[in-house]
Parts: sequence; structure tokens; C-alpha cells
Amino acid sequence: MDSLPGRDYGLGMSVSAQPRFLDRRTPPHIATLILLAGLPALAINVFLPSLPAMTRHFETDYAVMQLSVSLYLAMNAALQIVIGPISDRYGRRPVVLWSIALFTLATLGTLLATTVEVFLLFRALQAVIVAAMVLSRAIVRDMVGEAEAASMIGYVTMGMALVPMVAPLIGGVLDELLGWQANFQLMLICGLAVLALSWRDLGETATTRPASFRAQFAEYPELLTARRFWGYCLAATFSMGTFFAFLGGAPFVGTEVFGLSPTMVGLYFGAPAVGYAIGNFLSGRYSTRYGVNQMVLWGTLICTGGTVGLIAAHAAGLAPAPVFFGFFVFMGAGNGLVMPNATAGMLSVRPRLAGTASGVGGSIMIGSGAALSSLTAALLGPAAGAWPLLVVMVATSVLSVIAIAYVIVRARRIGA
Repeated sequence: MDSLPGRDYGLGMSVSAQPRFLDRRTPPHIATLILLAGLPALAINVFLPSLPAMTRHFETDYAVMQLSVSLYLAMNAALQIVIGPISDRYGRRPVVLWSIALFTLATLGTLLATTVEVFLLFRALQAVIVAAMVLSRAIVRDMVGEAEAASMIGYVTMGMALVPMVAPLIGGVLDELLGWQANFQLMLICGLAVLALSWRDLGETATTRPASFRAQFAEYPELLTARRFWGYCLAATFSMGTFFAFLGGAPFVGTEVFGLSPTMVGLYFGAPAVGYAIGNFLSGRYSTRYGVNQMVLWGTLICTGGTVGLIAAHAAGLAPAPVFFGFFVFMGAGNGLVMPNATAGMLSVRPRLAGTASGVGGSIMIGSGAALSSLTAALLGPAAGAWPLLVVMVATSVLSVIAIAYVIVRARRIGA
């Protein structure tokens, strides 16, 4: 791997002062980081409007087909445990490139599958692309300090938010015009394009490496016993829990409760992404000024307020489909404030273990998300309507407020 001349940012490593686009001797351009974070987002939700059609195609039950979401998330969680340490040891660049290459092969497998079991196997293997999302954040933390990292991650994820904003709509249109397979063909094309871009532009940023995996894992207790790490991690986990519950339940609610077409389900699926883009813009603009703790607190309160408002409107019979899904803008905005700031907080607890912290924290978030997604789907039914989704969402959002409140109170007590 090419060495990277540059200046020291106080993180124990040197990186190039200015990224140069399509020059892999320097850190990546922000556009590359946005696309690296966006490809996993595309893989998560572009096909969601097609779940009913895929259920019919494979002649199975909706709960079985919904495993394409929960199995994917579970594999995401498992992979993130090892992605961080491997990237800390061997570098960000090779791990990212291999993950994208394997993602494209798994995507090809989903297109060739003839049974639901084979499809679900390759769908789970697609989760390897999570390395691109995890390491895009670690790369930012390699380059800049905590407050700047929260701001830069905010801008990266603001750009990334455009993907879930438009992907379900595109997926719904492709489903109606060409069938559900077209969504996975789109993933394949995008995977190959991002692989080519990353090969040319992604310079190595992890210039300080642990001596061995044994030495690296020996430092795990230092990270996992840090209360501040767990505070940020749980705040992010519970806040994102609202989104994963949405992933598990919203396709059913849109199709079965409101009787929407795949295109309309895809359109309404963009509501959280609109809010997420707004929240990430505010993070990019104000995180440096107000600090990560304050931004996370505001985000969790906005998310909780939105879910409580939705329950009140739904109970009063004032939430037809546009209003019902419109409330998810608040959930997205809250998460747009929480995620970049809580992530920057987690990665700053032990900066030399940024990749590991990103992987472990992401594993906890995604693993919990897989459980919440499956739980929500299992609870939904014609008799229950949308209530299971709403109850799970409000419970997790309240827990996110409690988690960040603990971090703030503890910081004031110890004078941090």
C-alpha cells in the first residue's frame, strides 16, 4: 500500500492534506465517501416495494420473504464485528474493495436463484457491502478530529440520504414496469460502478496499525468498558430502532392497511429519507458549534415527538396514508441528527480503535435492528393494523432519549 505523506491531525497518524479526486495516493474525495455510504443504503431498501411481488414469485409467505430484510441485517451485524478490526490491521482500502467485489457476486446470485432458500442465502451474503458504510465513517475519523468528524459525517450521510429518498420510488416503478428482478440488476450495475470508482480514488487512511490481532483484541476491554461508548451506542441503537421497525412493518402497512400500489409505497418510503437529509444537513452545519451531546439529545427528542404525534393522530383517526407516512419525516430528521454525532462520539472514545469502534457499534445497532424488524413483521396482521409498528417505534425512541441523557448527566458530573 502506498504511504501517504501529509500532516498530523493529532490522531497518531498522517494523512494527505488535500484529497485529489481519482488519485489513490491521497484520502478519498467526499463524493466517493458518499457513494460508499450510499450503496449499502440502496441494497437495504430499493427492493422493499417489491416484497409482495417477490412473495408471489417464490410462492411463499410474506413473513418468509421479509427475511430478506432481517437476515440481511443480521449478517450485517455479524460482519461488523470483524470488519473494524480487520480494517484497523490491514487498512481501509483492501477491505472496502473486497467487500464491493463480493457484493456484486452475491447480487448476481440473487438474480440466478430459483428457490426462496437460495435467494435468501445470496441476499444474506449481499450484507458484505456493510464494510463500505462502516469504513466510510472510520475514514472520516482517520482524517479529522471529533467535532469536525461529526460535521463531515453529517455531510456524507446527507448525500447518502438521497439514496433511500429515491430508491424505493425507483424500485416501485421498476417493479411495475420490469418485475422485481430489475431492482437487483440495478444493485449489480451500481456495485460495479462504485468498485471502479473506489479502485481509482480510495487512498489508504489507516496509517497507524496494531501490531497483531491479539494486541488489537487485547484492547477491546478498554473500549467495551467505556461508559461513554455505551451511552452513544445505545442512543444510536434505539434511535435507529425506529427506522428498522419501519423497514419491517411499513411495506405491510402500506399494502395491506392502506391498499397502496408498489409505486406509492415506494413514494411514501421516501418520507424518512427527506427528514434524514434535513437532519444531516443540520448536523453538518451545527455539530461543531453545539457539540455532539447536544445534537444527539435534540435528535432523540425530535424522533420521540414525531412518533408520539403519529400515535395520537392515528388514534384520533386523523392519519390517512399521506399523514401517516408524513410523520416519518420527524423520525428521519431525528436520526439525521443522532447518527453522525453519536457515531463521532463512539469513534472518539478511543481514536486509535476507530475502525473497531465503528464495527462494534454498527454491529450492535444493526443486530438490534434485525431483531426489531423481525419482531415488527411478526406482530403485524390484519386485525392489529398499524399498531404494532407504532408501539415498537415509540418505545425505542423513548429509550434513545434516556441513553443520551445518561451521557450528558455523567459528563456534567465528572466535568468532562
